Amino acid sequence: MAIGTSIIVRMALDKACVTFGQVIADVSLAGGDVVAIDVISANKQQMVRDLTIQVNEGDGETVVHALRSREGVRILHVSDRTFLVHLGGKLSIEPKIRIQNREDLSRVYTPGVARVCEAIAADPSKVYALTMKRNTVAIVTDGTAVLGLGNIGPLAALPVMEGKAMLFKQLAGVDAFPICLHTTDVEAIVETIQRIAPTFGGINLEDIAAPQCFEIEQRLRHTLDIPVFHDDQHGTAVVLLAGLLNALAVVQKKMARITVVLVGCGAAGTACAHMLIKAGVGELICVDRGGALVSGETYDTPHWNTLATVTNHRKKRGALSDVIAGADVFIGVSRGGVLTVADIQQMASDPIVFAMANPEPEISPEVAEPHVRILATGRSDYPNQLNNVLCFPGMFRGVLDCRASEINDEMKYAAAVAIAQIVPPDQRHESYIIPSIFNDHVATAVAEAVVGAAVKTGVARRRPRIGG
Repeated sequence: MAIGTSIIVRMALDKACVTFGQVIADVSLAGGDVVAIDVISANKQQMVRDLTIQVNEGDGETVVHALRSREGVRILHVSDRTFLVHLGGKLSIEPKIRIQNREDLSRVYTPGVARVCEAIAADPSKVYALTMKRNTVAIVTDGTAVLGLGNIGPLAALPVMEGKAMLFKQLAGVDAFPICLHTTDVEAIVETIQRIAPTFGGINLEDIAAPQCFEIEQRLRHTLDIPVFHDDQHGTAVVLLAGLLNALAVVQKKMARITVVLVGCGAAGTACAHMLIKAGVGELICVDRGGALVSGETYDTPHWNTLATVTNHRKKRGALSDVIAGADVFIGVSRGGVLTVADIQQMASDPIVFAMANPEPEISPEVAEPHVRILATGRSDYPNQLNNVLCFPGMFRGVLDCRASEINDEMKYAAAVAIAQIVPPDQRHESYIIPSIFNDHVATAVAEAVVGAAVKTGVARRRPRIGG
């Protein structure tokens, strides 16, 4: 299923040469659908109209070409509505109070601000009460692993980071600031984040390629006293587990008795594997480009060696098709086209397939659906979308509220359970194992669960009421 968008075409129509019906027909034949018509101006010879046209991704140029080819049509302007919402960026900074007179100025700036600065200097913990730090997160990327786009660099990654900041604010009230770094050097990235950390209550690492992302996160976790969370790893793992908990409930299978085959042992896949182990999965086989990981083998990728020692206890060898027989669950965090119908047909009864690669899943949902009991993807145009948006807003809302010093495994597991529990047992079924990203209860539920786990594990520095 193609992703839809819309364009606005302003055109001048020569009434002597073309009818509006011909224009509509041209749009339809080119794959577009006119959803709105606005008259801009008109006289006896010419009419200027704006047509809002719904198109599938990639079809906009075809529609415009068809219109340009029609005699009597002159294209004046074409606007892509997706580009329009990005004009000037999607974020702005606004003060919480207005400075209306000299007294206001003296309080928020000089000389009154000096008293606040001195209070923080005397007791650094007051920075949370008296500054933006208590509610501010840095979204940091080097642009090397942007979802579906790859290594596009820091400038091209900025629109993605802006969008993520919007989700932080709308879903959880968290102020998030995009920071795109013009370096891919691990040392430089770590040092930069360490130097800017005093401003922020948490660090969200985003779209940083493996294996650098592992070292960056590990070093920051050990040197900073604020939470560091690589969303591509741990957000994916949290949402995966949430969906799997409900999927297993639908097919009435126990986590401890299932076999899972996971394909794609990069950043997300590695985190998913460790989350499944934390959840008590019976057997987990990890597969990457060289085949199944097996303990005793030595791999050039360091984290594969670690994965091999804690997975695939029966030491199955070979490609995906060689190890998937009898598996209850397939999890894909790799690339499109790696899973076939023949592979699914080897799986156990009531197969569960999570094809999470974006934008093209490991197998086309239309192809897979007749052969699986439950299907989930990372896409919004199919049921059961496994999207990190279900995790990170509530996760950071929780850690900011309790001023957690870190995000540990218990907090991630608690978040997964909270997301799963949003779907009531009496409503759970094959097409509804995960809540919508627009469900208003998700962020609050995740935040509460994260705070509880943080307090229980001793990493919370205050006991909040949620939202405080």
